[in-house]
Amino acid sequence: MFKAIYIDQGDDGYSVKLTELDESVLPDGEVSVAVEYSTINYKDALAITGKGPIIRSFPMVPGIDLAGTVTGSRDVRFAPGDRVLVTGWGVGERHWGGLAQCARGKADWFLPLPKTFSTRDAMGLGTAGYTAMLCVQTLLAHGVTADQGEILVTGASGGVGSIAIQLLSKRGYRVVASTGRFADTEYHKALGALEVIDREVLSGPGSPLEKERWAGAVDVVGGQTLANVCASTKYGGVVTACGLTQGMNLPLTVAPFILRGVSLIGVDSVYCPPEKRRAAWAALEFEWDVAVRHQITRCIPLSEVIDQASAMIDGKVKGRLVVDVNA
Repeated sequence: MFKAIYIDQGDDGYSVKLTELDESVLPDGEVSVAVEYSTINYKDALAITGKGPIIRSFPMVPGIDLAGTVTGSRDVRFAPGDRVLVTGWGVGERHWGGLAQCARGKADWFLPLPKTFSTRDAMGLGTAGYTAMLCVQTLLAHGVTADQGEILVTGASGGVGSIAIQLLSKRGYRVVASTGRFADTEYHKALGALEVIDREVLSGPGSPLEKERWAGAVDVVGGQTLANVCASTKYGGVVTACGLTQGMNLPLTVAPFILRGVSLIGVDSVYCPPEKRRAAWAALEFEWDVAVRHQITRCIPLSEVIDQASAMIDGKVKGRLVVDVNA
């Protein structure tokens, strides 16, 4: 038997609970894992609260991240005792995820844990950190250098935003953080932001072209905010988009793209190819300051997950929530 967050939908409606399950009900897969840590991402919070159509089949164990130790494998790439992690691949959406003490999945989904990371360190990053690194690498690949001007990070109090600030500032970029939690200014500056602006500056209706300011941006908000970011990006600048907390609609014109040569590049972390995943995690192992973990992460037991998911939807969670599934 193992503990898990369990979501179902039936005649009585949508239900979520912490319960015990038998290992025999785990879905099929080549690799079985004793999970040690998972996380709560915004997508997990939507799934747990039922506020978004995240789950594609029921019943479901949510959790798009997990890290732990292999207990069984039918694939030669993994053996019992190996430390591994999983992010994305539809885990927690189409396939049972990491908010449980046991998990099983396809071997192609698993990556060896970076040698210098503990399983808790890896989940302090999780999908958020890996996505932030993909955004940083995209800016680098498209020639955005530290001497070209300010880099904007929206949704800066969340996991992706917090980690992106640290990664960019460590590389010498001048980072401006946009957040709805303006009282957390010192938190953002401790991570490396040189300036903090209220999200309201960017979230309302704007003009097709605004005054040029950003050399590049990491946007996790989408919606009107992303439209305004594009409109205020400098000539030849690059905007990476990886989230939609403000919404999926994008009310912008072609003006930034055809008059300023701005590039808007989508960053996908769910089905990102394995080679890009390995490169991102290798870079995180080298560039992520584990000491910063204490600034942006909070560890909770599995029993607090449901309440904290609601708090995340309400905008009351800062940084990363790591879940000790055995606490």
